[in-house]
Amino acid sequence: MKRIVALAIIILAAAGGAAWWYGLPQKLGWLPEHSKEFALYGNVDIRQVSLGFRVNGRLASLAVDEGDMIKSGEVLGKLDATPYEAAAASAQANVAALQATLDKLKAGPRPTEIAQSSALYDESLAALSNANIAYDRARQLRPQGTISEANLDQAVANRSMAAARADSASQALKLLQEGTRVEDIANAEAQLKAAQSALTSAKISLADTELRAPNDGVILSRVREPGAIVSPADTVYVLSLTQPVWVRSYVAEGDLGRLHPGMKVQVTSDTQPDKPYDGTVGFISPVAEFTPKSVETPELRTDLVYRLRIVIDKPGPDLRQGMPVTVRFPELAAK
Repeated sequence: MKRIVALAIIILAAAGGAAWWYGLPQKLGWLPEHSKEFALYGNVDIRQVSLGFRVNGRLASLAVDEGDMIKSGEVLGKLDATPYEAAAASAQANVAALQATLDKLKAGPRPTEIAQSSALYDESLAALSNANIAYDRARQLRPQGTISEANLDQAVANRSMAAARADSASQALKLLQEGTRVEDIANAEAQLKAAQSALTSAKISLADTELRAPNDGVILSRVREPGAIVSPADTVYVLSLTQPVWVRSYVAEGDLGRLHPGMKVQVTSDTQPDKPYDGTVGFISPVAEFTPKSVETPELRTDLVYRLRIVIDKPGPDLRQGMPVTVRFPELAAK
């Protein structure tokens, strides 16, 4: 009899356990609150960057290796900068020369140059005066036969040449007094700007001989080694970005209207399911697509879904690229 009672108690206990696991807690509302929340499944987005130099040259050194954690702005490698340093120095010298030319044009003639030109003009006037006197004397003596016709012609020629020299000296003095032409200054300024642009380009190329990290991350692979000749199309490192952390997930068309950008979510991984991360819905694709293989919910396998991006506010080291995660929406109840 006691055995029969014990057997009945075991059967009742088993039935109670089955009822517990197959629906009774759901009906009575005894399950934890998060089991009633709407949830999606996805993966931490894989975000990689191929890093290389913007200029070509010989690879002089590499500072990091595979697996190294790097910070934004950190120098990862250097090219031999000697050719670019020479180009920058040449461009700098050209700028200095053109700047000096422009300064000279803007300053105009020096006072001593104007004084010298004025003295030459006075000298030419004196020579013209002497030529006029000689001409008048020759003209008066020719009728008397004192001088020949050739001497008179020479006096006429000397007077004409003296007059031309005086006019030339006068124009030269006026040019110095007027200063530099506006067009000459504008041309010199344009040449200087072109040289300054060339100098800027040379400095940029020189700076590009250093490869700097564009963001925080982890070096996945080191493709080149020192001594190699690289071009702008060559990859030197492959960088895995760690900030920010995005989760790629998909939502069925029937649930699309329940979600909106800015909605708060909680993200958990299989590694630490009891450690949720706060996140925000950052993007919902406007275009439907067929369910990708990474979506594990059976009811979505044949439906069209919409891709959405979850931005993790403060990610931890356990969230690695590509790992599966669960995205729960505390604001929404499961259907």
